[in-house]
Amino acid sequence: MSKPKIFVLDTNVILHDHKAIRHFQDNNLVIPVAVIEEADKFKKGNDALAFNARGFMRDLDKISGADTFPPEGLPIGKGLGHIRIEPNHPFPDDFKELFVDDIPDHRILATAMWVRDNNPGVFVALVSKDVNLRLKAKAAGMAVQDYLTDRVEERRFENSQKEVQTYVLGGDVMQELTYGPETSVEWKKVVSEKPEPNQLYKLKWSGSDESVCARYDSWRDRIVLVKAREAYGIKARNDEQKMAFDALMNRKVELVSLTGGAGTGKTLLALAAALEQERDYEQIIISRPTVILGNQDIGFLPGDQKTKMSPFLQPLMDNLNVIKEQFKPTSREAQRIDSMLTQEKLVIEPLAYIRGRSLGKCFFIIDEAQNLTPHEIKTIITRAGEGTKMVFTGDVFQIDQPYLDSTSNGLSYIGEKLDGQSIFEHIFLRKGERSALSELASKLL
Repeated sequence: MSKPKIFVLDTNVILHDHKAIRHFQDNNLVIPVAVIEEADKFKKGNDALAFNARGFMRDLDKISGADTFPPEGLPIGKGLGHIRIEPNHPFPDDFKELFVDDIPDHRILATAMWVRDNNPGVFVALVSKDVNLRLKAKAAGMAVQDYLTDRVEERRFENSQKEVQTYVLGGDVMQELTYGPETSVEWKKVVSEKPEPNQLYKLKWSGSDESVCARYDSWRDRIVLVKAREAYGIKARNDEQKMAFDALMNRKVELVSLTGGAGTGKTLLALAAALEQERDYEQIIISRPTVILGNQDIGFLPGDQKTKMSPFLQPLMDNLNVIKEQFKPTSREAQRIDSMLTQEKLVIEPLAYIRGRSLGKCFFIIDEAQNLTPHEIKTIITRAGEGTKMVFTGDVFQIDQPYLDSTSNGLSYIGEKLDGQSIFEHIFLRKGERSALSELASKLL
């Protein structure tokens, strides 16, 4: 019987997922003291890093109880391995000149190499989400892995970018779908196998380039026509935007994910749809994560809360102004937007202030959601009360968080985990509609 493997965890793993120590099956874990020291710096605050740091510390303290950590470690739980805290160790003599700076990454790597050298015959690997540390470990001959527990499979991720299916149908079926009294057809007339809920289609007339958009409605058990819609002066400019409006204005779909590059209209469509349906909700909340370089809180910025957050929330105000510009300043629609802002029926606020709230009967838009971890996404969605609709928008190829990528961020995560649920719909917007210049830059630069 093979010996359990040993995994040495980097700080960013437990800051990404405070339950990470329970995701390594029956293998043993080593936590360098340098990780404890780093996590201690993050424990204060209300953001996700602070939450994960505190959660990890509490879990580790619960495991240890009144005991010390013996060399073999303490059991993590039933069916799981052992865990121990390892004091810092120096690099082997051959590497002391290579890694001269006394920084946490080097102390963690040196400890991992010590664990490897003192456990002959056992596979030992350093687990880190930091690409730079992984490269240094490889250069030093140390086995290293990324933390892959919540990573979306590459195949599933690629499928999410091409989820719209295209079929060429006969004129009788297209006539029934497009002009029939129900503007829908039995799914068996289009596909041989029953579709998943909210499967999207582009259906073409046989012998013609003309096409229509459609969606499988699991409640009606039919493929229904996706009609062109307009919301608060904003019209869909392409088929994907037409499908996005259909999802955003469908009360039965409580969770919508919109992904796509810059200028595809993700946030604008979501905001316009929210304003169009404002009578159906008690409040419209628009938010986005605040990504600040370095381990700094917004407190270091001058001014009050509103002044501090203004630079981060300005893109959301820009989208609101685009909608207002569709109308004259004296129009009922423009005055209604001003009134909603004044009465706080329409609220634009940082995501950090959402934690702990119960969001009942509101239309909640989260912009730049690709900068959220899977755990943060789950935390937000579990805030949803009765009658709430949540919309996540973002570009999974434009991530500002150092330890996330296109397959490990929260936006990709919900697309995989909730795929096929009747109350969830995902639309990938391909075509940029901001300007010809913006479209050209996205393609060529």
